Amino acid sequence: MSIAVALADLGTTLADYPWGYLVSVTEEPRGHTLAVPTRFADGVFTLDAGKGTRANVAARPKATMVFPSVDGTGYSLIVDGEATVVGEQITFTPATAILHRPAISGS
Repeated sequence: MSIAVALADLGTTLADYPWGYLVSVTEEPRGHTLAVPTRFADGVFTLDAGKGTRANVAARPKATMVFPSVDGTGYSLIVDGEATVVGEQITFTPATAILHRPAISGS
């Protein structure tokens, strides 16, 4: 089960997610993940990224960020959006966000 998160509520929702993954797509195409701390302000994430991730984003800007729950029993936050290379960083602008069902059942 998934629960939609309004973009206006994303900053508050992120309080429970101190880190996550940026998932970009390589030339092959394959998913490429980068673990990043959560830095979200004014509706945009700012991420430090290496040369490979920046190249992926420059060529294919649609990306996803995934924020797992701390222990697997809570909802994971999945955010789809568009990434842009800015120097040695990436900015990621969310388009949609959902809370996805826990991986581990509490029962």
